[in-house]
Amino acid sequence: MFKFGLLTAILDGWTFEEAIDTAAEMGFECLEVACWPAGKAERRYAGVSHIDAERVLEDDDYAAYVKGYVADKGMEISSLAFYPNTMDPDTDKRAAAIAHLEALIKASGKLGVGMVTTFIGRNQYKTVEENIELFKEIWPPIIKLAEECGVKVAIENCPMLFGADQWPGGQNLMCTPVMYRKLFEIIPSPNFGLNFDPSHYVWQGLDYLQTVYEFKDRIFHIHFKDIKLYPEKLKECGVLAYPLDYMSPKIPGLGDVNWSAFVSALNDIRFDGCAVIEVEDKAFESCSEDILRSIELSKRYLHNYIY
Repeated sequence: MFKFGLLTAILDGWTFEEAIDTAAEMGFECLEVACWPAGKAERRYAGVSHIDAERVLEDDDYAAYVKGYVADKGMEISSLAFYPNTMDPDTDKRAAAIAHLEALIKASGKLGVGMVTTFIGRNQYKTVEENIELFKEIWPPIIKLAEECGVKVAIENCPMLFGADQWPGGQNLMCTPVMYRKLFEIIPSPNFGLNFDPSHYVWQGLDYLQTVYEFKDRIFHIHFKDIKLYPEKLKECGVLAYPLDYMSPKIPGLGDVNWSAFVSALNDIRFDGCAVIEVEDKAFESCSEDILRSIELSKRYLHNYIY
């Protein structure tokens, strides 16, 4: 059975210790730890850093402290998380994203975590075909480094296409089964796989259950997040509108993912990795108490299917 945990990005403003303590007190087994570089976040739920990856590499005492603190709470780190655009049209931003991702891979190896969760990225102004060529240039060295460090890289399947700033192509190429097949063929490494989130399939009209079965050997990590589709809005604006015009991210159980069927499929494939709650629900953002309530509600709901 897989381990049940939390992505710490929602705990913005909590220290590393507070995030670990909070998750432990709530009874989670693992944490996907947000590890953005220092600086201002460019979007919601980004910019959070509960572990300093560069410091892990430079300071053995700090690395030992991080490992020890988590272990003393009876927990484990499922992954170091950083979701940038490594194929950004701005080459300076692209280089910075790749550099931090590579530091995270090395830090994940040093901490004994063995997993990094991230995006492929995408130049939103170029065609799919042009982005595949960019992928061939950028990603083989990243995965080679991961292999050398004994780290798996799990790509979340979020299209990163929500509003005008990500239009027209979105900022993450790897978001459909067709694209998984193409990119896995280019990089067939066993260290290259998916951090699978079924919610992103709801508004795209894709089949998340079929994906679980077809890509069972490539699913390294799971996100539990929901999305609610508003059919009445979709009928008015159509699929070419900004996706947030007809859908909304929700905590698990308040959207349209069939969680019973999804968890059943994970059990069918004997998934034994880590599955974490990702909270991105604006209805629970007014204060820290609401954030904690959203986590607790998500956990309580999912315990209908996870034991």
